[in-house]
Amino acid sequence: MRKLTFQTLPLIALMAILPTINTAAWADTPVGKAQTKPVTPYADIRYRLEIVDQDGLPHNATASTLRLRAGVRTAEWNGLSAQIEGEAITVLGKTKYNDTVNGKLSYPVVADPEDVLLNQAFVRWKPVPQIEAVAGRQAVNIDNQRWVGSVGWRQNDQTLDAARLTARPAKTITVDYLYAWRVNRVFGPDSPQGIWHDTNIHGARAAVVVKEVGTLSGYGYWLDIPASPTSSTATLGLRLSGEHALNSKLKLLYSAEYARQRDYGVNPRNFALDYALAEGGIGFGPASVRLGWERLEGNGISAVQTPLATLHAFNGWADKFLTTPADGLRDVYIDLGYRLTAKGPLKGTSFRVAWHDFRATQGNVHYGQEWNASATFPVHKYVSLVTKVASYDADRFATDTVKAWFGIEFKI
Repeated sequence: MRKLTFQTLPLIALMAILPTINTAAWADTPVGKAQTKPVTPYADIRYRLEIVDQDGLPHNATASTLRLRAGVRTAEWNGLSAQIEGEAITVLGKTKYNDTVNGKLSYPVVADPEDVLLNQAFVRWKPVPQIEAVAGRQAVNIDNQRWVGSVGWRQNDQTLDAARLTARPAKTITVDYLYAWRVNRVFGPDSPQGIWHDTNIHGARAAVVVKEVGTLSGYGYWLDIPASPTSSTATLGLRLSGEHALNSKLKLLYSAEYARQRDYGVNPRNFALDYALAEGGIGFGPASVRLGWERLEGNGISAVQTPLATLHAFNGWADKFLTTPADGLRDVYIDLGYRLTAKGPLKGTSFRVAWHDFRATQGNVHYGQEWNASATFPVHKYVSLVTKVASYDADRFATDTVKAWFGIEFKI
């Protein structure tokens, strides 16, 4: 755990006092023409219990962690605003898991180390409604987060020290550019791979919303990462995602994507590989069914990698494929969802069940299968409960693993 120092104590103090700030006392203080409150504080508290049973290790993991996150957002003044956010993660009870930095290698990994850190700190400039620039430490989520995401599932976010420019020249068109010089990963600053310094990361995306079709986007990501040379890649791709009403109750759901990835920057390897996704489904009232096929090509030495993605959201919640195997990955899956809409104490509760079948793209080796299930219950406007389970049945990749989670989150 990061020791309490003169650098971390201000963060702890900030998180302690923010929820007590009474902005109503400032309501009569004008800031610009449209704002009355110069500062809006916010906070959330998230408790999580994660249990992991993984074949090949002598102990099961039990991670009981609490995250406190708090920050302030300023009102806009002449197009300028700012946000600062700190967080503290602590273990409740004994540390019976490998948090990637505590050396407990006889336990499965749960990537939630104890820490106190600055999660976000950025300035936003919006000179006109169609243009926005953000500079500083920020959570970045693009499209479905397959290539760039903030990994919101873990207790510590993945954030970028970056500059981002977004333009909306028309109501249906968005153009985005991103430059990042540092990646703050979920493992925290005490991990050798917790911070990727001196990166040279560029991202560009243009998207257009086509009526009754969906969102069509083209993108390019150029990652030069000295701390992880094999993660240095250049990727160009196209994505279509949308839905189409068949009648008053049924709608067609669909996504399709193709990208080409090659070595870039300090990557010592030489390759050019394909990524592809095809997903279709039906939505009927509060229920949905999706069938999908995702392919990350591998050639036996290198494979398509997505190191900045929200990886937990893809290829099973057991997290067996955070790094794509050298022989590639083909994931065929079915995903079922349902949300309770009838009046009653469980209204708004959502359920999800998914099944995955994993194979190599080279050699068609069967890696394994996985079942996922989750339930999310909105107890109150500011409180939610979640429970999840993942069961990976290994064939010729990794080992049998069962994970279970229970969490409760309070937002202020």
